[in-house]
Parts: sequence; structure tokens; C-alpha cells
Amino acid sequence: MTGSLVLIEPYANRLGGHHQRTLTALAQARPGSLVIAPQGIAPEAARDLREAGARLVTAPAGLPAAVLLAVSRLAAGLCAAGQRVFRSPLWPRCVRRLPHQVTLIARCLAEASALRTARRLESGADVVVIMTASEALHGAAAFLGGQPHLRFVHEAVTTEDAVVRLLGRLARMGEQRVIAVYPTQAVGDQFAAAFADLPAVVGAFAVDDGRRLSAAERDGGRAAFDIPAAEAAVCLVGGWWPYKDITVVDAALARLKEPLHLLVTGSLLDEAVLQRWRSLPGLRVHTVPGPVSDAVVRLVYAAADAALVTRHPGTGKESGLVMDAARLGVPLIVSDHDPALTARLHGQPWALTFPAGDPDALAEALHTVIRQPPETPGSQAPGLLGMRSAAEQADFLTRTFAPLRTKES
Repeated sequence: MTGSLVLIEPYANRLGGHHQRTLTALAQARPGSLVIAPQGIAPEAARDLREAGARLVTAPAGLPAAVLLAVSRLAAGLCAAGQRVFRSPLWPRCVRRLPHQVTLIARCLAEASALRTARRLESGADVVVIMTASEALHGAAAFLGGQPHLRFVHEAVTTEDAVVRLLGRLARMGEQRVIAVYPTQAVGDQFAAAFADLPAVVGAFAVDDGRRLSAAERDGGRAAFDIPAAEAAVCLVGGWWPYKDITVVDAALARLKEPLHLLVTGSLLDEAVLQRWRSLPGLRVHTVPGPVSDAVVRLVYAAADAALVTRHPGTGKESGLVMDAARLGVPLIVSDHDPALTARLHGQPWALTFPAGDPDALAEALHTVIRQPPETPGSQAPGLLGMRSAAEQADFLTRTFAPLRTKES
């Protein structure tokens, strides 16, 4: 399969994250693909995409697309104002939720604008896919956008209230012009309850670009952070979002009895917690505030003997950090928050799992890495986690989109 793709990424303007790497890898697999970024593209990502031969579009094409995007931005502005006005807990919960409902509508309109642009500029594409799609109003986006498409739905951040559910029902027919792609079965099961009639498949979002860390990169990472080869280092990558259990990391680090280097990068971070870690004896903290470029993230991983991933129990969405470790060849220390992920990692010598929320078990895992770093994941690790190569992912998306093309014609 060699046809072009239309890749829509509403968050391409944000530096860092896994969406930019996946965008670039898919564009490299299918030269000439169209990348639509309604909010703009981060300079680093734009450079990489141009080198991959992608065509970049950051403005709506045609009057309908322009109107939809303008209304979306107006709604987003109202949402920001509403969040300030209704922030107080004195307001009823239904009132405090109003801005988030407006956000769902704003995202739907932005998606519809990008779909209109795709239809105008590349009507015969093999695939049209929204890489980071909203968790709501799936049919409305297709109806207003006038374009069948795939939509990667990564997680449910905001549930629909009555008004948004009504809008969704009015556009329910549009759901037959959409196929949702859920990165894990757990996410698929979660959405199946709310959108029982929405066609869907399960497939990992992250792709294996084949760029494993080299020995020279590992030496360079150690040198960059001044970490001697004989001393152990663990990295904690990514912002401290609510589903990440930083509390268990905090407690485990206080239990360490042997020296350790901890590399921390991402956005958002809690400076008070970092300061507490810096005061711990034997722990040397190296902080790289985010967001940072992919090159810096590779440097952090390269300096580490293992990557640490901790989440609260029941978090079943795809972990880009786990995928990073497998893709780059970095051993893992990971909580057993997701039974499906734990089952895949069972018996792998490069993955140390510990009970989620258990600081004693995490401290023991850290001591294990300090005394004897695990072996690095082999080339089969990405496939073990369900990751495809960029070419395989492009083919998967093409096959998944084919029924929509047939139905539309």
C-alpha cells in the first residue's frame, strides 16, 4: 500500500508528546501525505514533517471550514472564561461542569473544520484520520465535517452531560461515517458502554520507528548529566498528571538505602516535591523542565538504566512511556496498574513490575536496578506490546478505513 494519508492533529502545536513522533513516522512511511494542524505546528515537528515529504496545512481551506474554526475558537474562549468564573466549589457541580461541556463542542467544531479542509484538499486519500480525537460528539464531527474518517480516541477526560448528549443523538447518523480506533481494549470497553453503536477497532497508537538508542547515545547521555558509568540512574519522564502516582514514588525514594541518580523531565512538575527529593541523602536529582524536544527526551532515556512508570490502579489507557522504553531499548520499572499490560510484560527480564501504590515494593525494585541493572529489551519488545512499524501502521489504517470509502462511494 502506497497511497497518501490525511493526518489531522489538533495538538501539533504542542512541543513534546507522542503525537509528533507518530505523525512524523507515518509521514515518512507514506511520502506526500497531508498533515492538517488547525492550531499550528511546533517548529521542530514542522521541520521533521517537511523532511519526511509531508504537506503541511495550518489554515482552514474554504469558507465552511473557516466558519467552523472561528466558532470553535469562540467557544474555546468562552470555556476559558467560564472556568475562571465557575471555579469556586460554591457553584453546583452541574454549573462547574459547563465549561468542560463547551470544550467538547469546541473540539468537535475544530475537528469538523479540519475534516472540511481534508475533503477540499485531498478528496481521494486512502485514509483520513484524526490522531488525537475528542472523546465525544463523534457523529457530529463527521456530519459537520462532511468527511468519513478514523479517529484515535485515547481516553475519556470529560463525560457528556445532557445538552451534549442531545447534540450527539441529533447527529447519531454521522457515527456510521466514523470508525473509532482505541489504543487499548480497556479504553474500548469504557467507550462501548457510552457509544454502543459506534464502529470501533483496537490498535496501538505508538509506532516503532526503529530508532533504538545506540551505545554512543548511552555514553553521551551519561556524560551530559555527569553520571559515572558505575552508578545507577532511573528516569521519570512526562508530566505529573492525576493518573500518575507520584505519591508512591515520593514514599519509595525516602526508603532508599543506596545511592541513585533520578532524571526527571516533563511538564507539569511539582517543584515542592522535587525540592524534597533533592534533600534526600544519596539521591541526586537531575531535572529537565518540559516541554522538551524529542532529542532531549532521547538523551534522558539514554542516560538511564531503567525508566520508571507509576500509575493508579485501573488506568488502562496506552502508556506512551512504556512504548518508548520498548521502542528505544530501555528496561522498565512499572506498576501493575493495568492487568493486560502486566500480562504482556510477565516473564520479561527487562521489565520489573511492582504492586501499584506499594512504596516498599517500588523501593525494592529500585534497589534491584541499583545492584544489577536489567538487560535491555530486544528488538521483539515493541511487537510484544502491540506496536507496529510505521509502514504496518499505515497499512492497518488503510485497511480499517476501506469500508468507509466503499460506503461513501
